[in-house]
Amino acid sequence: MYILVTGAAGFIGSFLAKKLLERTDHEIVGVDNLNDYYDVSLKEERLKMLSPFKNFKFVKGDISDKAFIDKLFEEYRFDIVVNLAAQAGVRYSIDHPDVYINSNIIGFYNILEACRYHMPKHLVYASSSSVYGGNTKVPFSTEDKVDNPVSLYAATKKSNELLAHAYSKLYNIPTTGLRFFTVYGPMGRPDMAYFSFTNKLIKGETIEIFNYGNCKRDFTYVDDIVEGIIKVMGKAPSKKDGEDGLPIPPYKIYNIGNNNPENLLDFVEILSEELVRAGVLPKDYDFESHKKLVAMQKGDVPITYADTSDLERDFGYKPSTSLRDGLRRFAEWYYSYYIK
Repeated sequence: MYILVTGAAGFIGSFLAKKLLERTDHEIVGVDNLNDYYDVSLKEERLKMLSPFKNFKFVKGDISDKAFIDKLFEEYRFDIVVNLAAQAGVRYSIDHPDVYINSNIIGFYNILEACRYHMPKHLVYASSSSVYGGNTKVPFSTEDKVDNPVSLYAATKKSNELLAHAYSKLYNIPTTGLRFFTVYGPMGRPDMAYFSFTNKLIKGETIEIFNYGNCKRDFTYVDDIVEGIIKVMGKAPSKKDGEDGLPIPPYKIYNIGNNNPENLLDFVEILSEELVRAGVLPKDYDFESHKKLVAMQKGDVPITYADTSDLERDFGYKPSTSLRDGLRRFAEWYYSYYIK
């Protein structure tokens, strides 16, 4: 079996590829453009983690390049496609909208078109909790309306879901979208709060806590996300006809979140304790003098909170890693990678 993982040098993509390589003898083809949105050496380090596996092949390329994607699908005839390549980040989308259109819209369209002509058994793709926008009903359910994005990033992810539905309907392609909720862990993205806070505290800089600390996030550990993806990969939505004799779109959407939103101030306290425990920061570090409560940023939302009942019902799975355990693993990795 051939499995394509786009964004394979990314945070989730690399962890997914590693877990698949450890568990199966399938051929895993990883694609990434290795852009410089953040430190490329971290992406290269993730690829090093995959290089010992003989059934892994890395191909450098951009999913927004249609000729590249078409050639790739022609060569490998993938059985399963997992599209994790995307320009991430809510705030970055405000100043760099073109990057999001190229990667998240055009790139995803290229993947869908390739699936149309080569018909893999299942296309799994990353959506995001950001599609819920400013929804005030919590927890967020996949049954909720998601028609009011508050950032371009969110709008591109909602567009992915709409495009996938259209291709599922038109061409009977089994597709599953996964709305990830604030993924964190070792080797993560440096622009994420827990990572950027750590980088700033190391330098003695002040960290800004948005909405004056009145934000809640459903932090989800990367291993829990990967486990959810793998379970979903193995069970494509079934193809069947409706009462009118026409195909019912083999299309599904799931939340993958911890189902336990944490207040940002509590999150910072746990992070600080674990950074001291791991030796990243000294025991007498004055955290209070390095914290600043500020207003909400454009594109941000006050709360994310996943209803994971559909995932539990269909796959018997629910993320379970506690925030403290997850941040402890991050702090220990950070110490070994940057300080030791």
